[in-house]
Amino acid sequence: MAMMQWEKLLAADRLKAGKSAAISGESSRTEFEIDYDRIIFSAPFRNLQDKTQVFPLPEHDFVHTRLTHSLEVSSVGRSLGKAVGDFLLEKYPHLSQHGIAASDIGAIVSAAALTHDIGNPPFGHAGEEAISDFFKFHPHGKVWQELVEKAEWQDLCQFEGNAQGFRMLLSKVAGLKLSAATLAAFTKYPRPSLVDQRDKSRRSQKKYGFFANQKQEYAELAVALGIPAVAEDCYLRHPLAFLVEAADDICYSIIDLEDGCTLGLLQLEEAVSLLAPILGGQFKPEKLNTYPSQSQKLGILRAMSIRQLVVECVEVFKEKEVEILSGTFDQALTDIIPSAAALANISAVSVKKIYRSKPVLEKEAAGFQVLEGLLEVFARALYHRFYRTEHFSGQDKSILRLLPETFPMEGWGEDINPYPLLRSLIDFVSGMTDKHALSLYRRVKGISLPGA
Repeated sequence: MAMMQWEKLLAADRLKAGKSAAISGESSRTEFEIDYDRIIFSAPFRNLQDKTQVFPLPEHDFVHTRLTHSLEVSSVGRSLGKAVGDFLLEKYPHLSQHGIAASDIGAIVSAAALTHDIGNPPFGHAGEEAISDFFKFHPHGKVWQELVEKAEWQDLCQFEGNAQGFRMLLSKVAGLKLSAATLAAFTKYPRPSLVDQRDKSRRSQKKYGFFANQKQEYAELAVALGIPAVAEDCYLRHPLAFLVEAADDICYSIIDLEDGCTLGLLQLEEAVSLLAPILGGQFKPEKLNTYPSQSQKLGILRAMSIRQLVVECVEVFKEKEVEILSGTFDQALTDIIPSAAALANISAVSVKKIYRSKPVLEKEAAGFQVLEGLLEVFARALYHRFYRTEHFSGQDKSILRLLPETFPMEGWGEDINPYPLLRSLIDFVSGMTDKHALSLYRRVKGISLPGA
C-alpha cells in the first residue's frame, strides 16, 4: 500500500461536481479559514444551539449544547493541529514550498472539528437509534424494504450522524463547498454501512462515514488527496481525522464530567479525584482550594486537564506519524496516551452517574417517541401518495403540506426506487432542533394546536 504524502493530503482544492475546483484566490484568508467561516455562518451549524449534548437544557444551571460542545472541540482541535503542524514543518521543510504553514494544519482540524456533530439528529444519540428503529421495527418503516437496494436498506436501518454530516456538507442544494482536506479530516469512518467484512481492529471502521449513494463522491475525494483504499469502498483515514477524533474525545470526557458535577449528579470531590491522575504532579490541592466557588474549581481543573491531554495526544501523533501515513496505525490517540487509564475511569463513572441519570434517560425516552411519531406520519403519507395511492387520504394530504417547499415531491411512483425520497425525509427530521421536533410532533398528533 502506497504511503500517503502530506503535500497532497493538505491540498487546498475544493471538490465540485466530482472535479477539483480552483481555489478562491482570496488573499486575506486561507482556504481553510474560509472553510471555518462558511461553517460558522451556516444554518445547520446554528441549529446545534438547540440540540442537546447530553442533558436536557435546564432552567438555571448552564450545561453544554451541541453548539458549545462543537466550538470547544474546534478550539482543542486547533491547538492539536497547530502543534502537529509545527512538528511536520520541521520534519518536512519542503512543505513550506507548497505554501503550507503550521497554522493551516490547525485551521483544517479546527474546521473539521467544528462540523463533527453537524449531522446529529435531535435528542442526541437516542435520536440516531430512534430513526434506525423506525425502519427496522415500525410497520410504516418496514414497508419500504422491498423497494430499495440491500445497501440502501442498511443505511436506513443504521442511521449514522457522521454519514449524515458528510451528506449535508456535500449537498448540491445547501452544501458548504469545503476544501477536500477539511472534508476528509471530518470523515472519521471512511467506509459505507454495508461492507463484506468489517475490520474490527481498525478504529476507522467502527462506524461508517458515507451513505450508499455517496460512495463515488468519497472515492473522488480519496483520489484527490492520495488516500489509499484498504478494501472495496473502504479507505484509510486522513491523518488529521485522528486529531479531530482526539479533540472530541478530550472534550466530551472532561466537559460532560463538569456538567454532571454542575447538575449535582456527582460530587466535586469525586470529579477532582477523577481529574487529578491526568494532572499528576501539576495537581496542587492547596492551590485549588484558594478558589472560592465550585465552578471556579471545575474551570481550572478542566483547563489544566485539557491542556495536558492535548500535549499527550500531540506526542503520540508525532511518535506514530509514519505508521499513520502507511496505514499500519489505526487506533484512537486517547486510547494509548499516558492518561488513557484515567480517561477510562472517567468514562465508567460518566456512564453510571451521568449518561444513565434520570434526566438523560427521560430525554432519550421522549426522543424515541417524538422521532418515531414524526417519521410515522410523514413516511405513511409519502408511501400512500406514491406507492399505495388507493390509501392516500385527506389526512395524508394535509401532513404532506407540512413538508418544506424544497422537498422533492415529483418523480416518484411504483417503479421508482424511493431511497432518495427517504433520505430527504430523514434530512428533514434529523435537521430539526429538539424544540422544533417536539413542537411539530405535538401538532401533527393533535396534542397541541397552533396558537393554543
